[in-house]
Amino acid sequence: MFGKGLIKGLKITMGHFFDKKVTEQYPEERPNLPPAFKGSFKLNVAKCIACGLCANGCPNNVIKIESVKDENNKKKLTGYKMMTERCLYCGFCVEACPPKALQWTKDFELAVHLRDDVNLDLFANYTPSPDDEKPAEPKNEEDSAQAS
Repeated sequence: MFGKGLIKGLKITMGHFFDKKVTEQYPEERPNLPPAFKGSFKLNVAKCIACGLCANGCPNNVIKIESVKDENNKKKLTGYKMMTERCLYCGFCVEACPPKALQWTKDFELAVHLRDDVNLDLFANYTPSPDDEKPAEPKNEEDSAQAS
């Protein structure tokens, strides 16, 4: 009577003893993340049209966009801040972005010492380049024929 439970437990233990190991030796071995993994955010400032749909799609008002209109009455992005301390990581902002300027990254090490360091300023390290102003050029002859 008392030995049946012990034998049953040892049987289960021995069955798992020879299974494939699932423990990862992090940080020496980096995890293999699936394609749908949601880590941190990355903003391609050159693609951003400052439409504000990402900020409108966010249920917690995490995103604050600053923009100005240039001489052609076209919006230019001047600031993009995310208060990720309130972020749900739902992905509504990424889905709402028409030019796909806001994307997920595979970065999952987001721990910081201070609460203010959690918030992201995705425009802070941006330096404009001459390539940002040029429209995309056709890759082959068929594309150039269709464009004209």
